[in-house]
Amino acid sequence: MPNLTKSPALRLLVVVMFILLTISGISFSLYLIYFGAHTIAMYAIATVFLILSAVSGFFNIFTSYSYYRSVFYDKYLEGITRMLKPLTYKPTVALVMPVFNEDAAIVQRNMLRLMTMNYPADKMSFYLLDDSTDAGTGRKLRAFAASNGIKYLHRDDRKGFKAGALNNMMAQSSEEFIAVFDYDEYLTDQNFLLDLLPYFSDRKLSYIQTEKRYFKGTFFSDTVDLFDAFFFKFIQPSRALNNTAIFAGSCGLLRRSAVEKVGGFPEYIIEDTFFSFESDMHDFSSLYLPKVYAYGKPILTFSNLAKQQWRYNYGDTQFLMYFIRRLRSGNGGKKMPMMSTVDYITHGAGLNYISIVLILFAMVSVAVVFAASSHSGVTIQQLLDAKYIATTIEILGISTFAISILAPTIMTKVHFKSLRKGFMVFLLNFALSFIRTKAAIAASLDMYPSMGWSKGGKAPGIRGRTLNTIRTTLSETTFSSSLFILGFLALIINNIYGAVWLIWYAMLYSTTFILFYKYG
Repeated sequence: MPNLTKSPALRLLVVVMFILLTISGISFSLYLIYFGAHTIAMYAIATVFLILSAVSGFFNIFTSYSYYRSVFYDKYLEGITRMLKPLTYKPTVALVMPVFNEDAAIVQRNMLRLMTMNYPADKMSFYLLDDSTDAGTGRKLRAFAASNGIKYLHRDDRKGFKAGALNNMMAQSSEEFIAVFDYDEYLTDQNFLLDLLPYFSDRKLSYIQTEKRYFKGTFFSDTVDLFDAFFFKFIQPSRALNNTAIFAGSCGLLRRSAVEKVGGFPEYIIEDTFFSFESDMHDFSSLYLPKVYAYGKPILTFSNLAKQQWRYNYGDTQFLMYFIRRLRSGNGGKKMPMMSTVDYITHGAGLNYISIVLILFAMVSVAVVFAASSHSGVTIQQLLDAKYIATTIEILGISTFAISILAPTIMTKVHFKSLRKGFMVFLLNFALSFIRTKAAIAASLDMYPSMGWSKGGKAPGIRGRTLNTIRTTLSETTFSSSLFILGFLALIINNIYGAVWLIWYAMLYSTTFILFYKYG
């Protein structure tokens, strides 16, 4: 039986689906302009819808192209691996674990596991970078480090966040390579260094990133793992073909001289993306190795996912502004290939597209429903009448919704054997839209880099839990409730399609409330 996960034909089918999704969205907008726009206001609304459809289409097609292209990465990597020579010289390596108020027991367990790495002991040094503000955690980790020969570096402030801790470590060390692991990552393959170091015979290679995954947990946490797996399974390989694979902050190995040449780790909230870009700008190469060497702690609550996504989108927005400034300044004279430019723009703008554009789509949809007089008064009988011209817009709208759901669910079924998780991935993008949008706004205004999100969601009793969930998800709950009300108003004026459209959006945006209530 053929391996569908490696089938270029199947991946091409997904590309076609996203192209059809783009065509239906743009056709919908053009339909509004040519048949539904009878006023200046309606022309403006339809034009905005067209712009949003075009932006959405660009990201959808580019993402599906990356998905298609990633199938060829294995052959590319095999060509590089075939040229490797046995590791004769064993360079010194610093194995580093940054920590901030984490569970000391988990830190100790995972650091001890790192110390079982298959590599000469005299060539490895272990560093615990503790930025914890909790005195008890600090005492435990300091004592643990002292009793296990681990170098303990504590900072009284978090200047530069994780990047600041790494730069502080570099100022007090001299190892030739740096391997970074997060506190919750448990090493499952002890050949990490033996496997990765031979690739660095290429003197221009700055870093290697390996695949990051979480341990199995609940249906929700496994879906979150899958949520991230799309990036590591499809986007990273495609980017690696353009030398723009992103260093993902951990489970990676870096050449010290390269880090020093770019000026250390850029002190931003997502230092890894900034470093990856600067490495490229300094004419270094990078590599992605699609193999899991360590598994992270599963994300069991929606709150923790929300905080993760807040940090990602805050940092990605910062990076997008940084990247645009570099483009305007000429990038120090370096001419960037077009595909690399697109890679960096889509990386910086990707979560913004998924969040801001989705919200704008819903808002413009409200205007379309109540301003498009040509669609008002469409009855159920007329919807079933193929001769009725307004059915065109219903078909376009239904096609757009159907394909937007089918594409991720089919990909998930083929690659991860689960339709349910595929549909959950689809829902998560709506559930996280407001969180990501707020993060983008905060980054654009250079405001707070952390998220004020209530912990838990499991207050005593149904009433207490419901009230806590409403308080925490007030923006999302207000938005979805408004869409429900507007949908029923459309139903009252006999605009069946408009009612279905808005109620569908309302259901999608109510998922923030549902997921926080259910998972905390």
